[in-house]
Amino acid sequence: MSYIISVGTAVPPYEISQETAKNFSKILFKDHFKDIDRLLRIFDHTQITKRHFCVPIEWFEVEHTFEEKNMIYVKNAIELSKQAIFHCLKNTPFATEDIDHILFISSTGLSTPSIDAYLFNDPDIHFNPHIKRTPIWGLGCAGGAAGLSRAMEYSRAFPNDKVLVVSLEIGELAFLRNDLSKSNLVATSLFGDGAAAVLIVGDQVLQTDAGLKMIDSQSTIWKNSLDVMGWDVRNNGLKVIFSKDIPSIVQNELKPNVDQFLLNHHLTLSDLQFFILHPGGTKIIEAYENAFQITEQETMITRQILNQYGNMSSPTVLFVLQALLKSHPPKNGHGILIALGPGFSSEIILLEWMK
Repeated sequence: MSYIISVGTAVPPYEISQETAKNFSKILFKDHFKDIDRLLRIFDHTQITKRHFCVPIEWFEVEHTFEEKNMIYVKNAIELSKQAIFHCLKNTPFATEDIDHILFISSTGLSTPSIDAYLFNDPDIHFNPHIKRTPIWGLGCAGGAAGLSRAMEYSRAFPNDKVLVVSLEIGELAFLRNDLSKSNLVATSLFGDGAAAVLIVGDQVLQTDAGLKMIDSQSTIWKNSLDVMGWDVRNNGLKVIFSKDIPSIVQNELKPNVDQFLLNHHLTLSDLQFFILHPGGTKIIEAYENAFQITEQETMITRQILNQYGNMSSPTVLFVLQALLKSHPPKNGHGILIALGPGFSSEIILLEWMK
């Protein structure tokens, strides 16, 4: 078996309220849309109170090159990832030099060497020089969950090893000031920055049956869905692709997928004690609730993370995981973690909480 031992998170210093973001967007988009006041209601419908950015809001007042944005990405990716790692390991008996394998997950910037190599060279971190590294790029919002799945598989193959999953996104870099499309307006109302780190170990490291056990995972990708979510690479950066069809896909395609996955383990949705869901937006959360026939009480933590941080892409579901473990420990029994990403794809993990 594999176990989730600890979760650490980090956000950048610039906290921007949703009202401030809304007023900024009105100035930017008002000359392009005659019905701007109606469109700006989306900022209220997101149920987001605030988000965290690596730059102050004044940074968005002028256009920036891809080079400028990527420099911001690399600098902040190192710092935020480092904070998340230290928060993750703080209350465990392990230090960075004990980590055998690191998986670094991101989709909002480019770096070669990959960010995990920069972390290795950071004077505050002391990784083993023989550490195994797996950087994963391009999975978008599904990346954090996919990282957990791959870490679970590795720790089962090597049950004496300790695996660190680090998920980092700087979503603000997808903002193109001269892109006056509705999709960019939606993105302006939704995305934020953040990082999360999760420590996963095999059963030879944790000599106990207590804790959050990882039972199984399932990855799914649907054909003819490349235009649902992702990036359109432009000279001045990454333009977001964010289809309005995502909630309907969740309702029509995801539930049968989850049902079959659970059936493989002789379970149904009604057997689950907790849900850890990526908060892609309020409509997506509502689609989860409708598809799985669950209540707002069962998605309360997912909604709280969206409210306080917005959609941070890949690390967001790990923020939900941390909040569940920290503030609302699950009851004994099974639960499920789900995130959706480009492809169009899903990552599902079956968990079991044992005290």
